[in-house]
Amino acid sequence: MDKKYGIGLMSGTSLDGVDVVLLGIEGSGIETKIETLAFQTYEIPEGIELKIKSACNLEESNSEIICSLNFELGYLFAEGVKKLCNSIDFPLEKLDFIGSHGQTIWHTPFKTENLFASTLQIGEPAVIAYQTKTLVVSNFRTMDMAAGGQGAPLVPFTEYLLFASKEKGRIFQNIGGIGNLTLLPANCSLDQLEAFDTGPGNMIIDEFCKIFKNTAYDRDGYWASQGEIQEDILDFMKSSPYLDIKPPKSTGREIYGAQYVKEILEKFPDRKAEDYIATATVFTAYTIWHQYEKFIFNRFSIDEIIIAGGGSYNHTLMKFIKELLKDKKVMTGEEFGINSSAKEAIAFALLANETLHGNPSNAPAATGAKKHVILGNITKI
Repeated sequence: MDKKYGIGLMSGTSLDGVDVVLLGIEGSGIETKIETLAFQTYEIPEGIELKIKSACNLEESNSEIICSLNFELGYLFAEGVKKLCNSIDFPLEKLDFIGSHGQTIWHTPFKTENLFASTLQIGEPAVIAYQTKTLVVSNFRTMDMAAGGQGAPLVPFTEYLLFASKEKGRIFQNIGGIGNLTLLPANCSLDQLEAFDTGPGNMIIDEFCKIFKNTAYDRDGYWASQGEIQEDILDFMKSSPYLDIKPPKSTGREIYGAQYVKEILEKFPDRKAEDYIATATVFTAYTIWHQYEKFIFNRFSIDEIIIAGGGSYNHTLMKFIKELLKDKKVMTGEEFGINSSAKEAIAFALLANETLHGNPSNAPAATGAKKHVILGNITKI
């Protein structure tokens, strides 16, 4: 099989950076083989981060902001590709394609009285393609939504390729800004897997850190380890209606973003910063455990839980998760040879590869789509 070289780009809801990964890829579908050649996370400049937050805020956003930011992010993503390739002296001309998730600005998975089910990720692919002289696959979520799905989660297909086992039942849990799981029963087919968002991942924790500590996140879970859990705040957070919605389901900043933290601070003022952070951290662990108990453990035998994403490096969060799941084997992506931070960027490189092979790569069992469809728009240079 001929080896292709693909870049995966991911900028998530946590806004902790632009993840860029370079893969060597052979084949497609269940025959896919990958080699990770380089990975790096590049910081999002503070000015752009503030613009993204404004674009996601109903009170501040407008068409002008989103239109400009779409192109600004295109240049930022293209610069990330160039930096990564330069760092290992990999010529841009050798790249075969780039898979770009884009930056989610809004995601409405269900139709309401006034709104269509819809999603918007920005980061203009034409700018990325022109700047790198490389074909770009982008806008992965929309075709799944056109087929009646929620457009999320999209990574289950790639997790099926990487982690499914004939002998063991597994849950792959990603903890980015939002937490999401992929259920992989032993010896399952693609149509048997399930996936959905478990709730907030790092998003609430990060927001408290920015407000009180002037830092982007709680490195290693240090601040959480210094705080005391506030039971009244935790009870309020546990009452979040999202947690009891039956899957398939997805969520994001529109529910658990800055406005949610603002509500907590107004209802429960004058607590120590470390206590807010500790409570948010244990809440993330609780949401993961709660979703497993409510929707999975009563139906499937699970042997292993694999955790990836930025949250897997938060030692306090991992401690809380392992305490709640003490009867299960909890591991990280690194134990499978996958960089936990790179996992979602890898996923979009793999999805782009499937698109270019003409293969469907959504998981209707996870998204609720009516059929398997080919994902993404192709921008050629």
